[in-house]
Amino acid sequence: MNAVLDFIAALGRAALNLVRTAGALTLFGLTALSHLVRPPFYWRIFFGALIEIGFFSLPVVALTALFSGGVIALQSYTGFAQYHAQGAIAGIVVLAVTRELGPVMAGLMVAGRVGAAMAAEIGTMRVTDQIDALTTLSTNPMKYLVTPRLLAGTIALPCLVLVADMLGVMGGFIVSVVKLDFSAPAYIAATFAAVKTIDVTVGLAKAAVFGFLITLMGCYHGYTSRGGAQGVGSATTAAVVAASILLLASDYLLTDVFFSQ
Repeated sequence: MNAVLDFIAALGRAALNLVRTAGALTLFGLTALSHLVRPPFYWRIFFGALIEIGFFSLPVVALTALFSGGVIALQSYTGFAQYHAQGAIAGIVVLAVTRELGPVMAGLMVAGRVGAAMAAEIGTMRVTDQIDALTTLSTNPMKYLVTPRLLAGTIALPCLVLVADMLGVMGGFIVSVVKLDFSAPAYIAATFAAVKTIDVTVGLAKAAVFGFLITLMGCYHGYTSRGGAQGVGSATTAAVVAASILLLASDYLLTDVFFSQ
């Protein structure tokens, strides 16, 4: 009986901790968003974060998208050749890249790179009392550290996904033409026939949500870190894991909303 009660108590504590964390995260995000409409806005921090998230993440996102598109074409050919449906490969590549792989792969790459960096930077500022020093200097830490990064992440990731979409389709084109002996004009015509504005638009909308979640996780875990260097390391790991899980969960929810009909 005691073992059963201990198990139930553990479940209750876990549920309470989950609700408490969700509430704290929601309040953190709403507080940061409220500073968007309340001056001053730190444009220097915003543009610095925009370059860090967007420009410096471009190489890893580009390579990931290029190879992902090539893999989709190769795997699709392996399966479709059994049914003599190789002509559908161009449509499958553009559909998969614009709807799912472009936003998700770019989001995961940015989560691993930028989410960790933000958590480490802000966490180091927290454990070395630099955030308290900002308050002493009459500078709101949320307005200075969090709000510009949230806006930069929300804007930068759709731009990265737009590049990833083009490179992913290019990767599929290169593999199909060079390795699978497709006709280049026919493949390009099939690609333009298959691409739809709604697919690209929904992918960019997903990317905006992903960018917000990634930067929110990085800022939140860094801002609330405690315990010196070990606490900063734990916050960095938690930020990447939480951002990746939320990204995939929100991807399912958004896909269900836009494409369930």
